[in-house]
Amino acid sequence: MPQIEEPVDVKPLTDEQLREAWANYAQLKKNQVAEFHLLSRTVDVQGSTVTVALANSVEEPLLQTILPDLLTYLRNKLSNPTIKVESVLKQEDAKRIAYTNKEKFDLLAEKNPILKELKDRLGLDTDF
Repeated sequence: MPQIEEPVDVKPLTDEQLREAWANYAQLKKNQVAEFHLLSRTVDVQGSTVTVALANSVEEPLLQTILPDLLTYLRNKLSNPTIKVESVLKQEDAKRIAYTNKEKFDLLAEKNPILKELKDRLGLDTDF
């Protein structure tokens, strides 16, 4: 005779509950600086899926190490075994850094084009 599985009692989940439980878990990890920093980020909640934006690829292994405990905590706290955590690598715009005098001038001229005209009229040289 096949065994019939009992349906698991799944409580409906709200974004607020999930964010609150996430913040509580982050507070538990405040002694581990890297983990606390990762967990303190804003998360995107879609149904029972939480998406964490990672700043770089180094944070992925860190998230994977805390993920089992995090999922267990969230699922038990919220009585919902369907909770999932996903990660997305967030590409931040690399800031251009000006090193030489010419690069500094060009960067300023982008912000204020009249500088280029002034340089040309006065016959100034950016490489001094």
